[in-house]
Amino acid sequence: MKIGIKARNRISNTAIYIILTVLSLIWLLPIAWLVMTSLRAEPGAYTTYIIPKGWTISNYTKLFTNTELFNFPRWFANTLLVAILSCIITTMLTLMVAYTYSRLRFKSRKGFMNMSLVLGMFPGFMSMIAIYHFMKLLGLDQSLAALVMVYSGGAALKYYVAKGFFDTIPKSLDEAACIDGATRNDIFFKIILPNSMPIVTYTAIEAFIAPWVDFIFVSVIMKDNYQNYTVALGLYKMLERENIYNYFTQFCAGAVLVALPITLLFIKIQKFYVGGVVGGAVKG
Repeated sequence: MKIGIKARNRISNTAIYIILTVLSLIWLLPIAWLVMTSLRAEPGAYTTYIIPKGWTISNYTKLFTNTELFNFPRWFANTLLVAILSCIITTMLTLMVAYTYSRLRFKSRKGFMNMSLVLGMFPGFMSMIAIYHFMKLLGLDQSLAALVMVYSGGAALKYYVAKGFFDTIPKSLDEAACIDGATRNDIFFKIILPNSMPIVTYTAIEAFIAPWVDFIFVSVIMKDNYQNYTVALGLYKMLERENIYNYFTQFCAGAVLVALPITLLFIKIQKFYVGGVVGGAVKG
């Protein structure tokens, strides 16, 4: 009987491994195709074959040398600047609001939490026209500062995962620190944050990825300000009808370069990322 159960478990595990392997291959196929296309010597967006007949790295070098029409280095620098500033502001706002909701008890606390939760469920692009006119009124339209404000402005609405993580940290740490004369700022920055690296990492990655891959807001805010494009909007211009034949392989090369930093960063700190998600789900 025991042998039969072990055999069935072994068969079940083997089937699971086979399914996961197949799914992994399906997931990797588009990535492999993108990399191969970025190294393809033949121009054009459509070919009747998958494996390139000629190989070249010129698609990558042209992104940094042929910048008269598509200034990829400038767009990459814009994206990196906006992503870093938005990441810092968003991470701090999200964590401070989450800590406030987790530790402090004040009038209308639950009302503010519920309101933030409901507002956070609405997609941001619903308000993009109003945001554009507001930025134009302030004289900030078509500027990188406007993008930073847009990406970090709603940070407080995404408090719930971080709050769930902070709820798992014993309040006795706060109480002991208060007895020793620590202020709320001391407790948050010197005690809570050093013990909350998983949720800090999770929040920072989420805040960094959003401006890195966004297309909708930057296309509305930047309009025709070519020099302030980010990579998402800039690479999209390569796919327009008059450009796609000559620049499609360069587009693929740019897509690989854009994906590379996020991929390496995620591989490096994935254990903190998973810890933040699991910890935030315990008492969210």
